Amino acid sequence: MEITYYSVNANIEKPLRFAFVSDLHDTPNEPILKAINGQQIDAVLVGGDFIHNEVVYERGLKFLRLSSEKHPTFCILGNHEKRFMGDIRKLVNGTGVRLLDNEFERFEGIVLGGLSSGYGDGGHDGVFQKTPPPKTEWLKEFGEQKGYNLLINHHPEYFEPYLKETTIDLILSGHAHGGQWRFFGQGIFASGQGFFPKYTWGMYDERMIVGRGLGNYNPIPRFFNKPELVIITLKKEKEKC
Repeated sequence: MEITYYSVNANIEKPLRFAFVSDLHDTPNEPILKAINGQQIDAVLVGGDFIHNEVVYERGLKFLRLSSEKHPTFCILGNHEKRFMGDIRKLVNGTGVRLLDNEFERFEGIVLGGLSSGYGDGGHDGVFQKTPPPKTEWLKEFGEQKGYNLLINHHPEYFEPYLKETTIDLILSGHAHGGQWRFFGQGIFASGQGFFPKYTWGMYDERMIVGRGLGNYNPIPRFFNKPELVIITLKKEKEKC
């Protein structure tokens, strides 16, 4: 596991630091929690796919519970949560985390929003299937809130059709797993984007950060593509990154 650090200038009264976790897919919790607890953070932001499927989900829920015992923790629903056949919202709410399911709230002077996957509850998504559209009706109100706004968004492929033209300050995404295989800085495949995807890892348009994720779910293992924990510091506007 690698830890990647980002510093982002923001018009806020005090600096804030977040751990961004995505795509756990039944990954062992202990190394991740140890790495997070070694950072001085204000909150943990979970970008979806913290469970694997309707059978393999207990470890993902345990991660949420253990995280929320140490830090304020916010999460959204990814496509793997949306394929869960039970009441995933009830299970998540029982862990002590704050579920942002197409909604927003204020936290330490900024506005945190969560854009969940557009897949239907209890459905199944295919690797080569086009990603269904998300619920966007609430995004205008979210973007108009006073202060800095940060959106947790599972699918980076939502950026161009739904998010690029908004006033959202910063977007955090996962899902693409870094392209699973990476050669010469290029990911090879991502669900919803296909081969040689555009959004797999790093900062895009100076306002969307895509993490490589922490799990290894895929019929093909990662190659030149280590799992990644992302640490983001929001700095005061006048501070230099």
